[in-house]
Amino acid sequence: MSQSPSIKPIRRVLVANRGEIAVRVMRTCQERGIETVAVYSDVDRLAPHVQIADAAIAIGPAPAAQSYLVIEKILDACRASGADAVHPGYGFLSENEDFADACSAAGITFIGPSADAMRKMGSKTEARKTVTAAGTPVVPGDNGPAGDGFPSAEEALLAAKKIGFPVLLKAAAGGGGKGMRLVATEAELPAAFDGARREATAAFGDGTIYLEKAIQRPRHIEIQIFGDTHGNLVHLGERDCSIQRRHQKVIEEAPSPVVSAELRGRMGVAAVAAARAVAYVGAGTCEFLLGADGGFYFLEMNTRLQVEHPVTEMIYGLDLVAWQLDVAEGRPLPMTQEQLDARRRGHALECRIYAEDPVKFLPSPGRITHLRVPDGPYVRNDSGCYEGADIPVHYDPMISKLVVWGEDRKAAVARMRRALDE
Repeated sequence: MSQSPSIKPIRRVLVANRGEIAVRVMRTCQERGIETVAVYSDVDRLAPHVQIADAAIAIGPAPAAQSYLVIEKILDACRASGADAVHPGYGFLSENEDFADACSAAGITFIGPSADAMRKMGSKTEARKTVTAAGTPVVPGDNGPAGDGFPSAEEALLAAKKIGFPVLLKAAAGGGGKGMRLVATEAELPAAFDGARREATAAFGDGTIYLEKAIQRPRHIEIQIFGDTHGNLVHLGERDCSIQRRHQKVIEEAPSPVVSAELRGRMGVAAVAAARAVAYVGAGTCEFLLGADGGFYFLEMNTRLQVEHPVTEMIYGLDLVAWQLDVAEGRPLPMTQEQLDARRRGHALECRIYAEDPVKFLPSPGRITHLRVPDGPYVRNDSGCYEGADIPVHYDPMISKLVVWGEDRKAAVARMRRALDE
């Protein structure tokens, strides 16, 4: 049977990342008969993603700013290896619209959304305007007098008084809690504003700050969405990421223990509407705050695969990286919304495993001298390390993700406890 002319099979994928996500992407590629290319910095030359790839190319010194974040080095590696597609993983260049544009200009398939969708959703102030127009509820807030952030603490204070304290100061270009400050009173705001702007500038090169009403004790609920080039958009239910430390997710689960079928449907419709507003293609996630009264509010959209995507894969029995490859090749989504809704089963949990000092919560780089990995029914370990490997100081300290599935939440929790005890 001949293929549709709109289908462009991918032959060789360069994974522009490292660690467990690079390994995870390569495994799916290899199962589909697609060759894989790793890139590595000086300290990663013996890393697992380098060892399992079909080819590997050195891209420079250990600091990411001199290797994994240099667009031209990634493109040079594509040319040298003959890669016809790039998977960015998450972090690094995964949400960099200039990288997506550069890949397109070089004739390389970027396995992700369009640069235009990234631009519209990458700035949180722009994303708020876009999804509000699409009818997706957002947290009450203020994007600044011109809609692109507050130029001064004085103007932010005037807006905060109208919204009502407590408020959140947030970096427009940010994520991971960087450039974010909770402000309870008027007196706290000036110093908090200056601190948020400094941190945002240092982390993202952009000190733009906007305001949101602080929702007290919310749940952090996100909806996995997927779009293709044929105009199809679906959601794959929710993940609950409420267990966090310093605004960083630590434990994720699907489905949420507090989301009913009716609420799941409404949140799914809202997430799909937000994605449709930017003609979204590929994997993406709409993050929401869920209030105690059942009201939910759009927080941001991550225009990439999430760290916690395995819990969704476990309850749907799907490979989301395979879906990404399908969409990138021009194929329609493998399933309809109705088929997905009927497929969901059981409960899944993910624990992020960090190379950290457990008391000080600081990265603890060094050599792994002993490693014992949990096993057993419905236990999955997505890892970027091995016994004897060196954990560099230069990158995020998360080294693996332990994921389990159970018939229900009680069974999943029991299985996770057993796996962690191992």
